[in-house]
Amino acid sequence: MRLAIFDFDGTLADTRLNIVLTMRETMRELRLPVADEAACAATIGLRLKDGFARLLPGVADETLDRCVSTYRRLFDERKRTMPPKPFPGAVELLDALRGRGALLAIASSRSSFTLAPMLRDMGLAGAFDAVVCGDDVERPKPAPDAVLAILRRLDVPPSAALVVGDMPVDVAMGRAAGVRTCGVLWGNATREQLAAAGADAIAATMDDILALA
Repeated sequence: MRLAIFDFDGTLADTRLNIVLTMRETMRELRLPVADEAACAATIGLRLKDGFARLLPGVADETLDRCVSTYRRLFDERKRTMPPKPFPGAVELLDALRGRGALLAIASSRSSFTLAPMLRDMGLAGAFDAVVCGDDVERPKPAPDAVLAILRRLDVPPSAALVVGDMPVDVAMGRAAGVRTCGVLWGNATREQLAAAGADAIAATMDDILALA
């Protein structure tokens, strides 16, 4: 493996509580039907507007835009008191992969202006050879665009790369790009969901990912 491509939320960073609370607070503030925690968590990995569209079917596009802007304001406020943190062992995993000569990348549905400061605050700003966000590609996950962009940028063939993520959309993205995939169990999907999506491997620990290198 020459290249490991990681999802961010739920894979490297423990952001579930921040995301779910902020989504529900957004719907409450805008006086919209408030989805439950499980429904909100199931949208993690999608672009923010697409996530709200799934939670609020039939809602006008203008309202979805208001959801996005409200969410971003509330999330920014919340992360001051609940800063997202790397999962235990995540930084050590990145260091170990780097020590074995692997390139490191992120393929996230987050916008670049939200991901960049989070990486900086977590001390990971310089840890990756490529970072592709939702606003960097035409088609979001589960389309392969982000992975294909990373492969081109780093000049790595699909056969030498691995996509690591916690959601079925991450697995689908990697498979569509012709890349091996590994689902992780500490994020927001179950083993059964990741297996049904076609993950080549499923990791219960960070060491399980390192073993694939």
